Amino acid sequence: MKFNLIKSIPTILLVGLLFACSSFPSENIDPNKNNKDVFRKDLAECKQDYGESSSGLHYKQWTNCMNLKGWK
Repeated sequence: MKFNLIKSIPTILLVGLLFACSSFPSENIDPNKNNKDVFRKDLAECKQDYGESSSGLHYKQWTNCMNLKGWK
């Protein structure tokens, strides 16, 4: 069976769309920390701890880091 790239493009796009729909945390469980300044500070710390990678894995690491800081 020969791999046909043209026929598999819709499947690749659908899988990419599903991954793109996962949301980035934007609301903190602590009402005192639920503001833009704290969000920017926490995100900057996560970006510093987990640098960007060419594979895109850093988005998942940033999401997990933000979840540990109380962002959901």
